[in-house]
Formats: sequence, structure tokens, C-alpha cells
Amino acid sequence: MDRYERILALHRTLRNSRYPVTVARLQDELGCSRATVYRDLAFLRDALMAPIVGDGEAGFRYDAAEADRFELPGLWLSSDELHALLAAQQLLSRSGGGMLSNALAPLQQRIEKLLDEHSSGRQWPVDRVRVIPHRSRRMDEQAFRFVCSAVLERKQLSFEYRARSTDEKTRRTVSPQRITHYRGNWYLDAWDHGREALRSFSVDRVGGARVLDAVARDIDEAELDRHLAGSYGIFSGEPKGWATIRFNARAARWVADEHWHSQQQGRVLPDGGYELRVPYSSPRELLMDVLHYGADAEIVEPASLREQARSLLALALSNYEN
Repeated sequence: MDRYERILALHRTLRNSRYPVTVARLQDELGCSRATVYRDLAFLRDALMAPIVGDGEAGFRYDAAEADRFELPGLWLSSDELHALLAAQQLLSRSGGGMLSNALAPLQQRIEKLLDEHSSGRQWPVDRVRVIPHRSRRMDEQAFRFVCSAVLERKQLSFEYRARSTDEKTRRTVSPQRITHYRGNWYLDAWDHGREALRSFSVDRVGGARVLDAVARDIDEAELDRHLAGSYGIFSGEPKGWATIRFNARAARWVADEHWHSQQQGRVLPDGGYELRVPYSSPRELLMDVLHYGADAEIVEPASLREQARSLLALALSNYEN
């Protein structure tokens, strides 16, 4: 460890210890000499004003009355935390497609400065952190900011919404409840005052947004989860049934580790395959995900969902018969 990391490790050890920590233990944990431990303790106490009490014989600890209130000044990160921050910074800068670039520029500059301060002049090989956006959608930055503000400030929101399925444009006034990031895109869960019902809106289809002065109507969390998270997919609604999907042994190695729904049920089959059960309301998204596995997946029940999958596969096959 360099001195920076030793001070951080020393602080964490003393903060998390209920009893005095001996110098011998600190030597072992910090990987340094006895003299270095004493120098680091003195720096932590005198320069950083840490509430250290004790002596070399009985050990050292933080004063119980001050331990919970003391934090290291500034932002202290270990090497592995710094590396994780570097990767996250690359995700932030490369995956947004320019969205929020102006708003996040000061934050990105602060992160880059922090990285420079602790790199000891080293140039980080950031090209080794790859971020490949997949099927993300373009979004109006101003609309996204207004949506976020309305959600957090608990204000009603007015906007034009162009439905993707019909391309129809309507004016909506809603009480925002939550903003959800799902499969690389953002969705607004809201109480639609015109429909008098809960709805989910794809934020990339929102335009002309205005935050209103009116206070948003709050919907109970349990009702939100029941309506918006009870079934499979982003546009879920109340569950209408359970789907059983069987995957062969080849696909099972992937599906067994995947999260499809908070209430999913799964079991490994004797032949090495995997059986997955999920609640669903609208079948569209579930069918799309199952068909993604092609011949490696089969919908077992209900019969209606199985028939829908069969019809979709037949239509797809007809495209190749000419």
C-alpha cells in the first residue's frame, strides 16, 4: 500500500473496531513497519483531526463519542474503488449518446481531476474499458430533465406523447411517480389525470414537457408495484396468468443465471434443461424474449400463449418461403 491507501485502511479499521487495535495488528493489516504505523496514526490524528485515543501498549481506537461523526475530509478512495470509478466514468461518458453532456460536464471534470490527483502521473489505459450501447433510443435532453425534476419535486407534468404503436400524438397531464431505467431506456411511471389510471410512458416519446405548479398526486408504493411490477415487462399491469417456458440444456446455462421477474420460479430439469415460470399480463414483451432463444426455448403453458408463439413463428417463416 502507498500512504494514501494506508491512511484510508487505518481509518476504516479504527472506525469499525469496538475495542482498541494493537500496533501489531495494524502492522499486519497495513503491511508496514511499527514506525510507519505511528507516523500514520500521528498524521490521521494531527493533520486530519481524527478522534484517536489510546497508546502503544493498550492499542488505539476512535473516541466512542466522536467516531460516528468523524469522516475523512474530501473524497478518499482505495485503488480498487478508484478503478471502479474510472470504469463507471467511461460508462457515463460513452453510453449516453450525448444526453446530459452539458449537465454532467462539471461532474465528469471532477472525476477526471480526482483520477489525475491519485494516478501519480500515470496515464490510465481507458481504451481497455469498452462500452457498447445496444438498442438505446435517442431522447430529448430537456424533456428528460423536466421529467426528472417533476418526479423529484413531486409536481405535475404536462407533455405531448406520441404513442409508438399508433404514432398518435396526445397531450397528457400526469402526476409522476417513478422514473425507471429498463433495458437501456428510460420510462416514466405516472398517474394519468385524463385517463384516471396509472400509465408508463417511454421518455424518448415525450415532447414539449412543462413542469406545472400543481402538486403531484402520490400513489401508494404497494399499488404502484402491484400495477407496474406485478407482471413481466415494463408495461406489465395486473398479472393475468403464469407462463411456463422450457429451455434446453444449451440455453439453460444462461437462463438459470438471468433475472426475468422478481417473482420468477425456476428449476433444473433431469435432462439438464431449465424450466422458468413468470407472471405476465401483456404477452408481447414476453413472447419477444422467448422467441429470442429460437429453437432453444418452448412455451409449455398456457395454451393461448403457446399458440401465439406458434403463429408468430409461422408468420416469420413465411417471410422466407418466397
